[in-house]
Amino acid sequence: MKNEEHEINGQIVKIPIPESYRDCIKIIKSDCHRLYGKTESFLIIIIKTLLKPFRSSVLFWFRLCQYRGILFPFFYIMYKRACIKYHVDIPISTKIGYGLYLGHGICIVVNGGTIIGNNVNLSQFLNIGTNSRLPAKIGDDVYIGPHVSIVENVEIGNKSTIGAGAVIVKDVPENSTVAGVPGKVLNFNNPGRFILNRFLP
Repeated sequence: MKNEEHEINGQIVKIPIPESYRDCIKIIKSDCHRLYGKTESFLIIIIKTLLKPFRSSVLFWFRLCQYRGILFPFFYIMYKRACIKYHVDIPISTKIGYGLYLGHGICIVVNGGTIIGNNVNLSQFLNIGTNSRLPAKIGDDVYIGPHVSIVENVEIGNKSTIGAGAVIVKDVPENSTVAGVPGKVLNFNNPGRFILNRFLP
């Protein structure tokens, strides 16, 4: 496993880049740790993926697609089927850290150039996009509420919280709570308070 370093609001965020299916499994386990509060065996994860709807299946196939191994065509077909079923558009080129949590994850659109840090929560009806420039960079331990739009190449600092319905058009400082249209900083109280079951690589 190699790590890519990205500077977001003056902080270095390390994004894991899998180089084998063993690496993919490690990242899948990190997502399940966020979801269930404990690290499961890969066999248990497969069983839960088959039995549980959305949050397990979409992330499961997405992570396996991030390594272009011999099974990539099959994993990609399964991922696209899950995306169509749950109205999700997260290109496999999107760089996402350990422990992504999708809350009520339907109707999520993310630009493929987006960088998403570790232990991030994404909620339903989320749009992260750009019309002309680079898309957003999101730090570690960030909570993004439902119906949020993040526009253009903004940087969202570590342990920040984006309230429901916010439209983010400017950089968000770390440890802040932001809400409104356009998004404005409300306070710096209790940073990262909605990020539960953090995964520590």
